Amino acid sequence: MGTPGFLLPEFRTQLTGALVRMTQNSKKDPSNGWRPETQLVHGGVLRSQFGETSEAVFLTQGFVYTSAEQAEARFKNEDPGYQYSRFGNPTVSMFEDRLKMFEGAEECRATATGMAAVTASILSYVKTGDHVVAARALFGSCRYIVETLCPRFGVECTLVDGRDLDQWRAAVRPNTKMFFFETPSNPTLELVDIKSVCKIARDNGILSIVDNVFATPMLQRPLALGADIVVYSTTKHIDGQGRCLGGAVLCSTDFLTKHLQDWVRQTGPSMSPFNAWVMLKGLETMPLRIKAQCDTALLVANALAKEQNVTRVIYPGRADHPQAALAQAQMPGGGQMVSFEVAGGKAGAFRCLNAMRLVKISNNLGDAKSLVTHPATTTHFKLTPEQRTELGISDGLIRLSVGLEAASDLIDDLSTALAAARS
Repeated sequence: MGTPGFLLPEFRTQLTGALVRMTQNSKKDPSNGWRPETQLVHGGVLRSQFGETSEAVFLTQGFVYTSAEQAEARFKNEDPGYQYSRFGNPTVSMFEDRLKMFEGAEECRATATGMAAVTASILSYVKTGDHVVAARALFGSCRYIVETLCPRFGVECTLVDGRDLDQWRAAVRPNTKMFFFETPSNPTLELVDIKSVCKIARDNGILSIVDNVFATPMLQRPLALGADIVVYSTTKHIDGQGRCLGGAVLCSTDFLTKHLQDWVRQTGPSMSPFNAWVMLKGLETMPLRIKAQCDTALLVANALAKEQNVTRVIYPGRADHPQAALAQAQMPGGGQMVSFEVAGGKAGAFRCLNAMRLVKISNNLGDAKSLVTHPATTTHFKLTPEQRTELGISDGLIRLSVGLEAASDLIDDLSTALAAARS
């Protein structure tokens, strides 16, 4: 089980103050056979002396020491315990422990947002003179990090078509330190062959980072496929109900101690204890939510494909997805995201969006409520028209995040909206 977020690995099995880890024995050790659904309910629990059932929220900035000597020892990492909630907090530790247990990672660090997780994982490692290779199909803010921010600090970046293994190989230079990609991509649901790309990285001594937000940890395990680091916006499916911001970095102990630990501690992208508690509750129901959303998303995608003025449906769970075979190999389900193109360009897409009554317009995703957005004018509006064309983001493209509503109600709402878009 994990321990306070700021502690070095050698202290990660020790107890902290009055907090006691959940009772363990050979029959109930998660590493000895608990299944995913059980891990997401019981993993990483820290109980106080009161024996609470639900995880406690420790809304505190600091922690009290029994003596000046203990305070000194804490700051030297010679005594296990908490110092300051920017460095580590019991509630945040529980979330980190549960997620890393489920993901199969050595370490996890929670962050304030998903973009804080991306920024920390990249900038804690690279330095002036280094080179990063990234898939061109990235969320707009992620492209900003690698394409705009990194070069300001003397870190070069090359964007490649993430689907093309030869482009990954050709982009490698002697100073290449990191590969970064998301799969499926936002919003066109392109896939990257995780195992093959990470092997290219590993064979060249390069670290690989996978943004696994769209697939969620329920549908894809990048670490098992060779990735070194996995990042999440826990704001999305892990929370699952549109409540709080958060992020997470899952990595090796070596990466944590040599790079990420000091970055998180000194720059302060900390997750709040309350948000961590919300994320813990989200993890408990994630398997049920993701399964239901995947089932509904397939029904919705199939219904959209029959609509008269839908010119394209993109869904990894359909046989007509350009990378359907890879989707089946990497993901046990098609996911909760569906993108589709409406005839009539921006005007047609806007008429469709404005006619929806059940599905709401929002640039968020992974919510219990179904949400739609128009990527060309929202999440990817800062890209040039040429860049959007290159990525397949047309003016008629709509991104749909499927929620927990009845599939028939969603299909009826979309059908009515598409009919209105034709008028």
